[in-house]
Formats: sequence, C-alpha cells, structure tokens
Amino acid sequence: MGNLVEEAIEKSLESLSNLDKDLARKVVEDDVKVNEMEDQIETLAVQLVATQQPVAKDLRKIIAAIKIASSLERMADLSRDIAKVTIRIEEDHLLKPLVDIPQMAQMVKQMLTNGLKSYIEENVELAFGLAEIDDKVDKLYSTVLRDLLEIMTKKPETLSQAMLLSFVARYIERIGDHATNIGESVIYLVKGNKPDLNL
Repeated sequence: MGNLVEEAIEKSLESLSNLDKDLARKVVEDDVKVNEMEDQIETLAVQLVATQQPVAKDLRKIIAAIKIASSLERMADLSRDIAKVTIRIEEDHLLKPLVDIPQMAQMVKQMLTNGLKSYIEENVELAFGLAEIDDKVDKLYSTVLRDLLEIMTKKPETLSQAMLLSFVARYIERIGDHATNIGESVIYLVKGNKPDLNL
C-alpha cells in the first residue's frame, strides 16, 4: 500500500510538471486500488479483534495499522487531487518553472519512506524525526504561497493557474501532515502514548 502511495505522489507531480493529462487521469483511476487496500486492512483488523481478543501491544499494533492505512489512503486522495489540478489547468505551459513544489514533494516522499520504515522497525527515533522534516515542508509551503501571491499581483492574468498551484502546495503540505500521523501511530504502538508531531 505504501508503495502505491509513493507512486501516486511521484506520478501526480510528474503529471503536473509536464502538464501530462493522460498520466494525471491514470493517477485518478488508480486511487481506487489504495481505497480497496484500506478496506481490506480494516476488515482484517476487525476479524483479528473479534477472534483473537488482543490486549496491550498486540491491540495497539492493530489500531496503529488501521490508522496508518487511513493516513496512506488520505495521501493517495491528495495525490489524486493534485492530478485533478493538472487536468484543470487550461494553459499549455506553467506560469513559472516548478522548483519549490517538487522540493516539497521530495520532502514528503522522504517523510513517507521514513514513516513506513519507522513502523516496520518500530523505530521511535525515526518517527519523531518526521516532525523536523514537516517543519521544513511548512516553511517551504509559506514561501510558495508568498511567491504565487506576488506573481498574481504583478500578472493578474495568471490568477487561475496560480490559485490551482497554491492548491497543489496545500495538498503536498497535507500529505506531510499525514506522514507525521504515521509517526504518531508508531510512537503509540511502541510507547502507548501519542504525541502531536504537527506542532
């Protein structure tokens, strides 16, 4: 499931960078696969709770799996939303070369990789490290919004595309937030408490 989400993030940004509407439509279509996997995980988790009556860490492991699956599903939805923006852009070129938005995307992909690794290894330190990367994503998001606002002010004809690109930046920032949610689930699994990594 994590691999599918990584692929969705990558392809949605590729579709935007190249204004490749066919690739964007493929990202939208493929979202259903992640939804189905989340449903399967939830069903399996309910069966395990009903038949095994897990307690303590075993129960936390099931709860963490459900929460992580939900975060992954939301990340895939946000990737789909980025692809939908690509489809909505009417111009045949972007108003400026994308620099900060792909950089944000690389950061959230790293967060996803680290989050999943922290889950597999039950590595709390790696999970806590997600907050630091998320702070960088948030700062870059602010920079993107400021730059787009400046472009819109100087060139009002770019308003429509600039707004769409601001949505993309917001979606990427939200993907980062969901990656920190994975970290929170890992910390809950290992330690039994859930800190807020989105401060």
